[in-house]
Amino acid sequence: MKQETDWVASQANIDSRIRGIVSWAPIETGKAVRDDLQLLAENPLVCGVRRIIQFEPDAKFCLNPNFVLGVQQLSEFDMNFDLCIKGDEQFRHTLNLVSQCPEVLFILGHIGKPFIKEKIIEPWATYLKELSGMPDTWCKISGLVNEANWENWTPDDLQPYINHMIESFGFDRIMFGGDWPVCTLATTYQCWIETLWKAVSGCSTEQVQKLFSANAEKFYRV
Repeated sequence: MKQETDWVASQANIDSRIRGIVSWAPIETGKAVRDDLQLLAENPLVCGVRRIIQFEPDAKFCLNPNFVLGVQQLSEFDMNFDLCIKGDEQFRHTLNLVSQCPEVLFILGHIGKPFIKEKIIEPWATYLKELSGMPDTWCKISGLVNEANWENWTPDDLQPYINHMIESFGFDRIMFGGDWPVCTLATTYQCWIETLWKAVSGCSTEQVQKLFSANAEKFYRV
């Protein structure tokens, strides 16, 4: 964990575009994760933690008391938490997790991975709206093409989900995510950028700047 973070930090000396790091940490260890967070906090580039939930077979994994306690401790180190979930059950339980951690800043990755390929919008839309109503919650627009049909998705397939995300969070709490190289399973990185750019083509210059850069700088404090 620390070695990987330190290596990424060393690359920031080579490439100035690396301005922040979201690290992994064993959040599920509860109180014990404090030592890990302390080590990560020694690196000034670390601004948050992502402990992936989506691959856990137990949909209630994020509600384990130790996991909740681990997340709650992030506020002590001024670290955000990146949520990576999949499926309706995990989303429902994630709402419970967020409600128990009022001092932590959360961002939902991949807009919660709705079932775009199947053209299913509920209950994802309801859950997303509920999450947006909670304080200190943000949303990252990334990974949409990977939830669509890899072989023949179209921008129209993505638009209803993009629209609902913007309607729910507004332009002050959303940000672009590249999801590279995973996005290349379904498209090119350039195509994903162009698709999102066209999806918000009717928005103001200020709104587009918030989406593609300003909000990320604010959320991650870089």
